[in-house]
Amino acid sequence: MKITVIGAGAIGSTVAKDLLQDDDVRLVQICDARARSLQDLQDALESERLRSFQVDARDPNVLTSIISGSDCVVACVPSGVNPKLARLCLDLGVHYCDLGGDEKAVRRTLEMDEEARSKSVWLVPNCGLAPGLSNVLCLRGVDQFDEVDTAALRVGDVPLHPKPPFNFRISWSAKKVIEDYTQPVYLIEDGDVQTAEPLSHEEEIHFEEPFAPMEAFCTAGGLSTLTNDLKGKVRRLDHKTIRWPGHAHQMRFLLGLGLGEDRTIDVRTHLTYRDVLIRRMEQRLSGAYEDALLLRVCVRGIKDGEKQTLVYEMIEQYDEAQEITAMRRCTSVPAAVAALMLASKQVSGGGAAPPENVVDREAYCNRISTYGLQITERWFEGYTSVQNPSGDKVKEPA
Repeated sequence: MKITVIGAGAIGSTVAKDLLQDDDVRLVQICDARARSLQDLQDALESERLRSFQVDARDPNVLTSIISGSDCVVACVPSGVNPKLARLCLDLGVHYCDLGGDEKAVRRTLEMDEEARSKSVWLVPNCGLAPGLSNVLCLRGVDQFDEVDTAALRVGDVPLHPKPPFNFRISWSAKKVIEDYTQPVYLIEDGDVQTAEPLSHEEEIHFEEPFAPMEAFCTAGGLSTLTNDLKGKVRRLDHKTIRWPGHAHQMRFLLGLGLGEDRTIDVRTHLTYRDVLIRRMEQRLSGAYEDALLLRVCVRGIKDGEKQTLVYEMIEQYDEAQEITAMRRCTSVPAAVAALMLASKQVSGGGAAPPENVVDREAYCNRISTYGLQITERWFEGYTSVQNPSGDKVKEPA
């Protein structure tokens, strides 16, 4: 297999490393405009199966010759570039996947479905963590019930050593954080798609020590297309982001002052309030840190005539030996696995759809585990809560 990775940043470089662990991959090509990033990756991996190209992801003329003949392309670039890369891959007849992250970009990619079907090419956005792995686990769980009442997804990256006053660090981008905290949240209540305010529906949630208690609250984008897929099939569906306690209150205060508004501060500058907030967050909260990734997917419903609850859970921590954050690993592995399944022709046909509607969910999860991400599966009699499955019983669907 020949797989091309676009973007040699934190995630793209880790995806390349994950792909090279598969002996069936004969060549990994990685593209980036930054020569230093490419050289650092070459020095770190020292693999004859890795080839790097200094090229801008927005330059289709140069990319065409590089991508041609690939079995799959993995886009690890700012989400606004994704639809153009998907279009280029479709024109070249090459399978494509990306990390998602922007609903408008995802929709533009999904609009190519009919043409992708006709060409037997797969365009698969949202192949990262959430949306991505969490959505696959959700539908895998739903499939095991005769009737589903509730599906609850909880995901969050938190610093292992939280420092006041924020107890928070940026694992992805400050811009993405603010988007998730300001855009409408879509969920399902009483079987219909509804909207909620970001940073709302706050709850206390418990994991193993030291991650107890934590807080979780609604943020945008985590479910993506899952709301439409499960509309009318579940009574309730939601996604919430996990943080150390107090974070939601802090962000509601900042955004309540108008610091998330996308309007200029005054006539003498082009800077918006949001620009300033993003810059200050990047200056104060970005940089290297040790983290933990917490994930829990809880599905409640009727199975074999009885009320039961299925809980998937994953806790990953910073890898000291490889100096890789849990967030990087838990985002790159699902993307690499999706690319490998597409490139190896394990998925027939073609079209444009998220991974939960494309890959074999059982095979996907099994392959995830071969990379060391351990997802536990537990069944409980009756309805238990997503906040504390082992301790809280839900007498009636809530």
